[in-house]
Amino acid sequence: MLEDHFCIYTNDCFSEDSLQYYPPTPEALSKDEFRNYFRQLSSFFDTTLLDKGFNGGILIAKNGSVIYEKYAGYANLRSKDSVTANTSMHIASTTKTFTGIAILRLIQEQKLSLNDSINKFFPGFPYAGITVKMLLNHRSGLPNYLYFMSNNKWGMDEKGKWNKQFARNEDVVQMMMDKIPDPTGRADGRFNYCNTNYVLLAMIVEKITGQTFPAYMQQKFFAPLQMKNTYVFTLKDTLTATPSYTANGTYWDFDFLDATYGDKNIYSTPQDLLKWDQALYTDQVLSPALLDSAFTSYSHEKPSIHNYGLGWRLQLLPNDKKVIYHFGKWHGFNAAFARLTDEKATIIILGNKFTRSIYSAAHLCYDIFGDYQQQKVSAEDDAENTQPSKNEAPANPKKKNIITPTKTKTKK
Repeated sequence: MLEDHFCIYTNDCFSEDSLQYYPPTPEALSKDEFRNYFRQLSSFFDTTLLDKGFNGGILIAKNGSVIYEKYAGYANLRSKDSVTANTSMHIASTTKTFTGIAILRLIQEQKLSLNDSINKFFPGFPYAGITVKMLLNHRSGLPNYLYFMSNNKWGMDEKGKWNKQFARNEDVVQMMMDKIPDPTGRADGRFNYCNTNYVLLAMIVEKITGQTFPAYMQQKFFAPLQMKNTYVFTLKDTLTATPSYTANGTYWDFDFLDATYGDKNIYSTPQDLLKWDQALYTDQVLSPALLDSAFTSYSHEKPSIHNYGLGWRLQLLPNDKKVIYHFGKWHGFNAAFARLTDEKATIIILGNKFTRSIYSAAHLCYDIFGDYQQQKVSAEDDAENTQPSKNEAPANPKKKNIITPTKTKTKK
């Protein structure tokens, strides 16, 4: 069996051979099929992104074979370094797909259960009745740390300016213990997308494995899958990480929320994300049953084609088509990652100069491969996390101290 040759399961295997992952063999497309897709995709992206000052990378694949790949603009607008296939960009909340699979791996290894109370890992945690599963599918009812950290003036000096301290995952938990911010609802009451959930999940990975989340992800996933340009950002990367920019080209500075991970902070490339996509078509990363659970919808409080699995967004269309995806936004970075499993098509778009056009382009691209009805579908889940709510506004990236107690940036 294939698993007999695959050593992602144990740490011992990594020290002996970290190259034991065998990706699925790409299925060759006929010349006519390839040319047809390439013509459609070239025409589509020329008019939706490339002629609008797009800065980033696009990769579209079918059956694991790349049928369209394009890099445009600059990785750094100041030095005019061009975006290339090796330019790692912040994938924002697309990070949640990795965190979710990492948790499910630990469940497969019987080190964790979906029904474990999070109080098992955070003794004295002041919110009751929350399980690991509720963190994964955003049904915890917890408050979003992106807002309560700002509202409680974390990292602010007496003059209301950022004191250059960076909040870490542990600081998020400590503020929840100290301040007990109001929950958004009762545990398992309803779906409410919340980045705090995935900050806690990354910490659970650390508590179980005894490794930092960045080190664990590198050892367990990025290295075996040969994702050579993928890493979890930490503060040591501030001088080398690809920067991001506003829509008009203004540099987007770091702020005090840039050191938390699990919900965000993975940098990657389109080529590496294709490797991630292809690995999920095998049983080497996760068993089929657990993977199916990740792609199952768990929230039906209101009629909608939009839903959420365990670390993955879902579109469940009336014609039984299904999109498994996750988009992301952080600072000037925009990320779109979608899997059309009926056609085995993969849509990956990463950018570092802010534009919401990436999301609409990704959605509309689905229809090149099948009847995904995207002209009729509202992007309510995407808008939910790229637009500020009535209680918040995006920070001004032109200012040196860009976080204030009442302003913060939103993230998908």
